[in-house]
Parts: sequence; structure tokens; C-alpha cells
Amino acid sequence: MNAPKVNDLVVRFANVNGTGSASSNNMFAKAIFRMGIPVTPKNIFPSNIQGLPTWYEVRVSEHGYLGRREGIDIMVAVNAQSMEQDVANVREGGYLIYDSTKALREQFIREDIHYIGIPMMKLCVEHFNDPRQHLLMKNVVYVGALAALLDMDLAVIENLIRDQFAKKEKLIPGNLQALHLGVDYAREHFNCPLPLRLESRDLNKDKILVDGNNACGLAAMYAGATVGSWYPITPSTSVMNAFEKWCNKYRIEEGTGKKKFAIIQAEDELAAIGMVLGANWNGSRAFTATSGPGVSLMSEFLGLSYFAEIPAVLVDVQRSGPSTGMPTRTQQSDLLSSAYASHGDTKHILLFPSTPTECFDMTVMSFDMAERFQTTVILMTDLDLGMNDHLCDPFHWDDHKAYDRGKVLNADELEQIKTFGRYLDVDNDGIPYRTIPGTHPTKGSFFTRGSSRDEYARYTEDGDVYARNMTRLLKKWETIKQEVPAPEIVRNDPANKSAILFFGTSSYSAIETLDLLQSDGINMNAVRVKSFPFHQDLIDFIEKHENVFVIEQNRDAQMRSMLIMEGDIHPKKLKKVLQFNGMPITAKFIYGKIKEQMVN
Repeated sequence: MNAPKVNDLVVRFANVNGTGSASSNNMFAKAIFRMGIPVTPKNIFPSNIQGLPTWYEVRVSEHGYLGRREGIDIMVAVNAQSMEQDVANVREGGYLIYDSTKALREQFIREDIHYIGIPMMKLCVEHFNDPRQHLLMKNVVYVGALAALLDMDLAVIENLIRDQFAKKEKLIPGNLQALHLGVDYAREHFNCPLPLRLESRDLNKDKILVDGNNACGLAAMYAGATVGSWYPITPSTSVMNAFEKWCNKYRIEEGTGKKKFAIIQAEDELAAIGMVLGANWNGSRAFTATSGPGVSLMSEFLGLSYFAEIPAVLVDVQRSGPSTGMPTRTQQSDLLSSAYASHGDTKHILLFPSTPTECFDMTVMSFDMAERFQTTVILMTDLDLGMNDHLCDPFHWDDHKAYDRGKVLNADELEQIKTFGRYLDVDNDGIPYRTIPGTHPTKGSFFTRGSSRDEYARYTEDGDVYARNMTRLLKKWETIKQEVPAPEIVRNDPANKSAILFFGTSSYSAIETLDLLQSDGINMNAVRVKSFPFHQDLIDFIEKHENVFVIEQNRDAQMRSMLIMEGDIHPKKLKKVLQFNGMPITAKFIYGKIKEQMVN
């Protein structure tokens, strides 16, 4: 008999892609959220559209641990293709819920786990006449069975069904019926609840459950973007879908119905970023979204943005590479290709959000920084953050916020200038003044080019002039260092000689790792990187410690390499903690790697 556990479990659903299970699985996660219990769902899906195995994993943690956790407590296994793997993944003493319409094959029987057979398809065939409903309602039946087995608040799930089908009311009775078929069968044939169960809490307060791509798309609209140009690619496509959705709601001219925005699906990523640069050069706020392969294709134009000093915003939702890699798996492996995209001496600003709230805030910040520094800003999210729902703080927007357009001369200011020099460093901060085409009939015009030029935008192959311009760009980089977001110092006890360093979605499991280490009597400090170039506070933090474990989701320790190159930090100080199997990193993995290196 398992020891009773409340609000601490992992449930995984094993389905066939394209069978409508996603909405039922999502409803299960939302019900837990509405019960006031911290929850984090992960959709693990194939790159093929239909027919291959797909999994949906839900972690429930009353302690608020929101990283992925290894070890499945309850597996809802309804896919024959993956049954062997699904049975094997259940932790000892865990539960396997399966469709008992057909007998479970002997090869899937383990002595150390519990089996709960629910005749899902049989119940659907008996109660629904339409064959199309059998497959869909089967998904709702297992949600009902889970609700009974875990002692969930049924009213919450019933209300979710009513909300979900509010615009298709005729579907509500059937879904409610399927839910109660599962509930009734489980209660009649099994001891409900299980030792694992859920109890309502009030721990989520004003939190929201949302994905990062939606946050980025909404933020782009709030940030004043009027142009979005992109080429569809998983896992970034829904960024532009969200932008379009919100623009269609809020960017329509009253009275005429005219759209006050443009969204262009380009022929490829290179064309997409080219259109973004053109729109920004003309004074619009424009952006694009892509993933690793798209960043590779965009590199030529990203170099133009850096050298010609044209603002742009790029949302990079990272996935597993190289090449096509695993397009529906997460990773943090575009750091180097993004930071130094293009040939020659080129550097780009990177921002690292770790929650949807930060996706919103940093997207808005990206547009201001891009114009202030006249360069590309790349928001580095990943598939886990972009496509999965995360529990986070609500988004806030100040209606009085004024956009930072940077050093843009208007007609009056041009009138007062005798000679305009597009690349003159007037303020000694490396940032020149720019103009927007059409500002003045005779002043302020210049020729934008990717080839070498002097301070007045005149073409030149004079090496000294070229070097002077490149040095000024480096001075601008130093100015940027002072204005990028500072790192979050999570823990900074002077008595601790070691620390962990992390960024992006590794943050959830990294924070949990601190607690695991502490339970072993090991105290470590912690810092979260939020931007590149690296803020001086980050370098100072690292220098104060003997060992810093750099946690990354890539093979080649890209963040560590950048710290060594840009921060001039001794390599021996930076220890590697690397996961690159495409799954979100876990606290158990980090803990194991740190302990391994401490022993050695």
C-alpha cells in the first residue's frame, strides 16, 4: 500500500496524435489550476501531424515546484503503439489506467505497479450513437475516472466543460455524460480515492496559466508593432498567430474597419527578416519569430542590422538542432548562433525570459531597446516556454507608457543642424542619431548600406575609417552592457563558496535543485542570467565563487563558452551541467550532475 500523498504527483497521458485528446488533457490540467493547486503541464508531441504517439504530462506540486519531474505516478495509457514504453515508465508502486474494453496483453503486466482498467470505448459505444463521438468521448471518460480516483472537485470540471463549449452548447450534455460515465465506473469498481489524491487549496491567488508564445504575440501588439513578417516554423508559429489574433481585436480602425497592421507570410526566413528591417528603417515597429533553422537563414540580414544600425526584434523559440533535429523537442542551443549571427565581428543583444510574464515584459522591452540601440534584439525562449502553459504572474501594462524611439531627429532638430552625420558619435556613447525617411524635404537623408562608409554614410574602403566605425560599434556595445537587465541574484550568502547559474526554462528545476542540495546539507548560491551582453553584476557574482555550476539545455555548454569569452572567466571555475535530450530539464538530473562533480 502506498503512503497517502496529497497534491504531489505526476500524471502522464499517452495518446495517439490527432485523436482530440489534447483538449481533454488540457481540461484536466486547468481543473487542477482552478482548484488552487500549482500545476505545470507539458505537451510532448511528434513532428508528424497525425498517427504517432503523443504524451501530455501534468505535474502537481503543492510546494510550487514547476519544473518537469521524473517518475510517473499515474499513466493513462490509451495508445497501443507506445504501451510497452508507457508501462515501463510508471514508477514502482504507481498506477496504470488503461482501456479494458480489450484485455491487456500479458507482456504488459508488472508486479510492482497497480492496474486500473476502465472500459472506455465500451462505455462510449453503449451510450453514444454517433461513431465519431466514440473516440472523442473516450478522452472525457478517462478524465472522469481520474477525477473520481483523485477525489477532484467535479463541479470545477463540469464548469470547464460548459466554458469550453459555450459557443457550441449542444456539445455540453454529451461531454458531461461522458465525464460521469468515467466517474461512476471508477467509483463502482475501485477504492476511490487512491492514496494519491488532490485537495483544493488557495495557492494560485491571482496567477494565470498561459504559454509564452501567446505572451510574446500580445506584448508585440502592446509594444506598438504594426508589422509582423515571418515564415511558419515549429515551435514559433503561434507567436505570429497570437499577434494576428490580438491585432484583429484591437488594431481595427473604428468606423472604417480598416486594419492598422500588416502581417506578411514570406517565402522564407531570409525574406521575412528583410521585410522587418525595411519596415523598421521606414519608421514602423516590426518583428519576426522563428526557431534555430530560421536564425541560420536570417544571419545575413542580422549582420546588416548590426552594421547599418537598423532596429529589429526577433523572437527565437528554440528547438532541438542541428539541422532539422527534433523539431518538436525543446533545447537552449541557439545561443552562439544568435549572439554572433552573421559573418565578421558581430554581436547581438539577447534577452532570456523564464516565464510567460517575462515573455510579455521582455518583448515590450525588446522593441524599446532595438530602437534605442539601433540594432537587433533577440528574445531567446524555447519550445517548453513557448508552447506549454505555465503558472505565472498576470501581465501588467501601463497606459501612460511612452515608447522609447531612441535618437531620432525630427524636422525641427534637423533644421538646427548644419550637417547631419548618420554615424557620428555626437554623445560619446557609440550611438548615433538617425532619421526616418520623409522627415525633412532636404535634410537628414542618407544612403543605408552594408558596405563600409564614413561617419556621413559615404562609401569608403579606407581601412582606418572602417576600423574607426567598428570601434564605435564596440563602444555602443559597452553602453548596452550598462542598460541590459541585471541578473537575478537568487541567493547570495557570503559563506557559500559554490553557486549555480541558469537561465530560461532551466530556472524552474534549478530552484528546486537548491532545496534538494540543502536537504543534503549542501548550501549553494544561485544566479539567473537575463541578458547578453552580460551585466557586470553577473561577472562580479561569478568571480566571488570558487565553483559555479552552469546549467544549460544544450550539448556544447554554449552559455559557459560565452561567459569565458565575454567575461574573461577562468574555464576551471565554470562547471558544466548539460542536458540535451529534448525534454525539459529536471531537478533530479541537475542534482545528480552536481553531486557527481563534487565527488570527483
